[in-house]
Order: sequence, then C-alpha cells, then structure tokens
Amino acid sequence: MNAFEERKKGFESKFAHDAALRFKVEARRNKKLGLWAAGLLGKTGDDAESYAGEVIRSDFEEPGEEDVYRKIASDLGERISERELRSTMDRFLEEAKDEILELE
Repeated sequence: MNAFEERKKGFESKFAHDAALRFKVEARRNKKLGLWAAGLLGKTGDDAESYAGEVIRSDFEEPGEEDVYRKIASDLGERISERELRSTMDRFLEEAKDEILELE
C-alpha cells in the first residue's frame, strides 16, 4: 500500500470514529434533555425514561438538532423560553461530550 492509500485509509477511519463519537454525544445529550424535560412535565420513573426515549428518537426526523428542539418546545409549551431551552441543550451537549470523552 502506498503512502497515499495509507493516508486515505487513515482519514476514512478518523471520519468514521468522529461520526460515531458525535452520535454518542448527541444521543447522551438527548437523553439528559429528555429526563430534564420529563421532570418539568411531572414524569418520573419509567414514564420519564420512556419520554427520554421519545426525545432520542425525535432526533432521527431530520439532520441537526431542530427536531429535538421542536419536540421539547412543543411538549413544554409556555413552561420554558426558547433561550432557556437552547441554553439547556448546549449545557447538556457539553456535559455529554465530557462524559463520552472520559470513556474513550
């Protein structure tokens, strides 16, 4: 294998690793967000876990996080402002990233 092929394979491997890492971070963020929102909705135990699963699944509707934002915003209604929800999403994303990177 020549140097070009080795380099190409290395980039492909890094891309796949980064994509898998991004998926794990976003899924963890969405679970945290779902559990947080479930608490605001008065859900506990299995109901809260189930709701968190709904939030995780909502992320598969379209690329990006707007589908998750719309799900939570719609469910919470007037309980929370856009600014607070987006800030919470960012905070949970950073927490999730730190937690996943610790496991690496």
